[in-house]
Amino acid sequence: MLFARFMTIYGHKFKSAFDDDKEIIIAKREWALSLAGYEEDVLVLAIEQAKRQYSWMPSIAEFLQLMDQCQQSFGLAPAEQAYAEACRHATAPSHHPWSHAAVYHAGRATGWFELKSLPRQATQSRFNQHYKSLCQRVLAGENLDQIQTSSLPAPNNDNLFALIDQWAMQKGITPELGQSMLYFLHLPKHSPIRKNLYLRTKSEHLNLLIPESMDALRSQLA
Repeated sequence: MLFARFMTIYGHKFKSAFDDDKEIIIAKREWALSLAGYEEDVLVLAIEQAKRQYSWMPSIAEFLQLMDQCQQSFGLAPAEQAYAEACRHATAPSHHPWSHAAVYHAGRATGWFELKSLPRQATQSRFNQHYKSLCQRVLAGENLDQIQTSSLPAPNNDNLFALIDQWAMQKGITPELGQSMLYFLHLPKHSPIRKNLYLRTKSEHLNLLIPESMDALRSQLA
């Protein structure tokens, strides 16, 4: 549908952009991969905008920008902006007036602790996947404010965040370092990964008494 519209809109300019039919086939495949996941409503709006904005067929990068702009007309921020908002407010998500429910739910599904503690390369791709899926649901007419949040992963324990921050202050270290050191407390109790992370943290910080469990953490703070 996209290339048929472009051919109608740009005429000979469209045809002159490709050397032969084989190049058109390759281009169609690349465009299809780049636009996968966008709703048809957004695609139609972007084509209408392209007619007004470009005298020649836009590049994939230019058209993706149009798609994001049209998506914003539904109240949805671009993925990069949504990710930045989720990271900025991951410490106290329940107290932030979110720009859209999709940003909150994508952050919640990614994990608030992960968003505020791990580097971008460890969380952005996962956040973008959740956000893209949620945006599709919004564009399909779903009201995310009314969905049952049990369909998404349960949020991390905000109380545990606060306890770890308190523990870090007691030990004279930054909250960020404390959260990184005690990250294993967010994992299932009998998880091998949790045990390995605990042992590694313990060996790296011999001068500190590392709590092995929530109860041990509370005990140290008592």
